[in-house]
Amino acid sequence: MTWTAPIYRAYERRLAHSLPADRLPAHVGVILDGHRRFARAEGLADYSASYRTGMTKLRELLTWSAQLGLPAVTAWVLSTDNLRRPTDELEPYYDVLIDLLEDLPVLAHSLGCSVRVIGSLELLPPRLAEAVAYAERESKGAPERWHFALALGYGGREEIVDACKSLVTDLVDSGVDPHDLPAGIDATALSAHMYTPDLPDPDLLIRTSGEARLSGFLLWQAAYAECVFVDPYWPAFRRVDFLRALRDFVRRERRFGQ
Repeated sequence: MTWTAPIYRAYERRLAHSLPADRLPAHVGVILDGHRRFARAEGLADYSASYRTGMTKLRELLTWSAQLGLPAVTAWVLSTDNLRRPTDELEPYYDVLIDLLEDLPVLAHSLGCSVRVIGSLELLPPRLAEAVAYAERESKGAPERWHFALALGYGGREEIVDACKSLVTDLVDSGVDPHDLPAGIDATALSAHMYTPDLPDPDLLIRTSGEARLSGFLLWQAAYAECVFVDPYWPAFRRVDFLRALRDFVRRERRFGQ
């Protein structure tokens, strides 16, 4: 432990106490970016250690969120674009994600959150898809004081396309004439067919690693979200960074496009 540790703990406590509970976001989305750059910056022999550090950090994020009483958190750990990487690059990351998914039921029960996995799950390799099914199945029955969504094989454009297909299918199945379909397609109807229609739209989106773009994360739902871009790579993300992002959010005057 360094001599600065007590100072940081005191600073964290002050930050946490300064956050008004009635102004905290109802839904926080987090883009976990920078695993590979962290490994290179730290001189690690391969990316596996960085991936594991990053998933440990995600477990910590869930604990921080539960302590603050945040109603919903969505974390993006794997995009549809990532799935196009060579298999030998993806396999070590899959190993780490499977370990995380196997841990999620225990976390769900201990932290009192529901768990769901969102994305183009049909694109996942079988062993990862099996881990997803296990995590969701074994997490059922956990107290649902708040909600956690894991975006895996996720793309914002793909989600909108899936919502359109689902909405049109429902309209046709309900007997709507094909010529009348356009009348049944509007923003409210599409929102009801997104991956997490029961969750509020995200109020705050956080991206690590200094990149100032959303890359399609929650593309539909994030229309009026406040964005905070932080410099640390995800494996180096600290509770104090999270609290600072929340402080930034509560200080903003939200205009919702007006």
